[in-house]
Amino acid sequence: MASYSKKIVKRICELISNDSFTIKEICEDVAIAESTFYKWKAEKSEFSEAVEAAQQKFNENLIPEAKRSLKKLVTGYTVTEIKTVTVDSGKKNEDDKPIVKVKEHSKTEKHIQPNFNAVAFALTNMDPENWKNKQNTELTGKNGEPVVPSVIVLPSNNREDEAPQE
Repeated sequence: MASYSKKIVKRICELISNDSFTIKEICEDVAIAESTFYKWKAEKSEFSEAVEAAQQKFNENLIPEAKRSLKKLVTGYTVTEIKTVTVDSGKKNEDDKPIVKVKEHSKTEKHIQPNFNAVAFALTNMDPENWKNKQNTELTGKNGEPVVPSVIVLPSNNREDEAPQE
């Protein structure tokens, strides 16, 4: 088992706060077993608090990015596609690799339409009074009283309720 140190804790927290690595990937990076990570988390309050703070930092950094992405999906956006067509010149360089020439180079602006699911998500979460993703149906009896369940008895059609006798 690797020995606990501030250097390892700092590296673990950097990995957690900067990206969405799994615990397994983090442990491989700092050369400890997963069981060691969980043991430290259970036994060392300063480690547990540092990991929690790093996870909170990751979430705080991710939220603005998610909002920007959602905005693009709701409003649509434009991307530039670059297409390059090359042809073999029939010659080779000193490494014996073919030399290619650019035959055509084009840029195209492409508009990406808004995403319906993103629009529905934004409306139902940002304006729930006017946009709901579910419907409520209530059944009431006469004058708004509760509905009393009815029992329907079906005819036996000459069937016996008992098992056939031998």
